Amino acid sequence: MDNVANTGSLEAANKKLVTEFMEVFSTGNVEAILGYLAPTATWWVAGTIEGISGTKTKQEFREMLSGLSANTKSGAIALTPLAWTAEGDRVAVETESYSEMNNGRVYNNLYHFVFEVRDGLIQSVKEFLDTEHTRAVFL
Repeated sequence: MDNVANTGSLEAANKKLVTEFMEVFSTGNVEAILGYLAPTATWWVAGTIEGISGTKTKQEFREMLSGLSANTKSGAIALTPLAWTAEGDRVAVETESYSEMNNGRVYNNLYHFVFEVRDGLIQSVKEFLDTEHTRAVFL
């Protein structure tokens, strides 16, 4: 029974961390966002969008975030979690984004994120999204 209780508390802690991460992500504060990522963390984005898709190191993710923030009126893309699944060190979150862009378009995408959390830090993220919407808004 102790393992079940410990697993539950691990999953609750990981879900709490990812919740906080999404709240901070929604502020656009790049350094605060990166504070949730392990030094060796990776961020993978689905699709073939130049400059966005593929696997990024923490430093490459910093550069991508800074560029995305510069294209928004508020300096941020707000993330709203819609549904959660947490198991062990993995947290999966269906999420909706919203941001008004400098180019007059609105970025309102749907995602499925898979976070891997260890030692209180995000180790990796897989981001599945509507790539055609992203391409239409950003490019």
